[in-house]
Amino acid sequence: MNTTRRTAAVAALLALLLPAPLVAASAASAAPAAAADVRTTAPELPAPTGRFAVGQEDLHLVDRGRTDPWAHTGPRELMVTLRYPAQRGTGRAPAPYLSTEEARLILADKGLDRLIDPAAFAATRAHARVGARPAEGRYPLIVLSPGFTVPRATLTSLAEDLASRGYVVAAVDHAYESAATAFPGGRILTCLACEQTRGPGGIEAVTEVRAKDVSFLLDRLTGSRPAWRHAGLIDTGRIAMGGHSIGGASALTAMAADGRIRAGIDMDGTLPEPYPPAGIGGRPFMLLGSAASVPGDQPGNWQGPWQHFDGWKRWITLDGTDHFGPTDYPALRDQLGVPHPDAPLPGARALELTRTYVSAFFDRHLKGQTRPVLDGPRADAPEVRFHNP
Repeated sequence: MNTTRRTAAVAALLALLLPAPLVAASAASAAPAAAADVRTTAPELPAPTGRFAVGQEDLHLVDRGRTDPWAHTGPRELMVTLRYPAQRGTGRAPAPYLSTEEARLILADKGLDRLIDPAAFAATRAHARVGARPAEGRYPLIVLSPGFTVPRATLTSLAEDLASRGYVVAAVDHAYESAATAFPGGRILTCLACEQTRGPGGIEAVTEVRAKDVSFLLDRLTGSRPAWRHAGLIDTGRIAMGGHSIGGASALTAMAADGRIRAGIDMDGTLPEPYPPAGIGGRPFMLLGSAASVPGDQPGNWQGPWQHFDGWKRWITLDGTDHFGPTDYPALRDQLGVPHPDAPLPGARALELTRTYVSAFFDRHLKGQTRPVLDGPRADAPEVRFHNP
């Protein structure tokens, strides 16, 4: 691959892995450093750090009480990956990260399908095992919602780690809101919502749809006839939600609409405005993001909603990360050999910090455990900043 082609590959990959406002500057600054071919071998996510092994199952849910808001025909559908504390040595080989066709479409959406092997991207190695026997007990439930246009797979590393620490984690793909999501019957649904939500009110439209998705999901996981065979693992009195980007914004909307959700985390997502009129009743909420993409003095970010949080709250940023800092992408970028001057924090460290602060929040508010890392800056985490504007 010649230098021009390598530079184009890096610029295109940055377009996939960065939020739009950062693409142009990052691609330009990356050009001199684009000296290595993009790798085609499958990367591997960091291992979970908790005491449990992790089991995994996929669940297809159909809400026949709602017409899909983006397709405008047929019922609303969700794909959910459930991860749970499991017994070691049980289950089958780790589940695939993506299907090859999903990976191809996601790469094609950014013009990368001829530069990166979709099979390698799809084969990203994770650690949960399919069909593993659950570890005995009842555990809090955490719902995770991904960013717009990206699939639930992007939160795999965080989901696996939370499950290993004693949580049931439901990562959700919302139909027609990602570049590619596989559904039963060989269907691959693409992002019909992308065009329909451009302009003012788009964030609010998506978060309102996702809030309804999450309430339906909770009904199907915790109702009298649950859709998941291991639903007995869930402690229905301890439920929380987190998400990345618009998935994090949706946590606020979902909490305002559904009192079952006891706590929420927004990871680098612009919050919907105005603040929900009914609020969230003093329930805890945490903002975790990058200083670059959620500055405190810009409109449309966390500054306005922050004043309305009337319960336990934290605003934490991680130096050296970008919009995708809380997801799998920093670790994947590093292993693909892609330079990233706007996010110099190593991917493994970004994931370590995300896992530490997210799990501490849920430990405190779902398990009642003391977590001093949430109290303020620490010498062993100089990248972490606490804000109280």
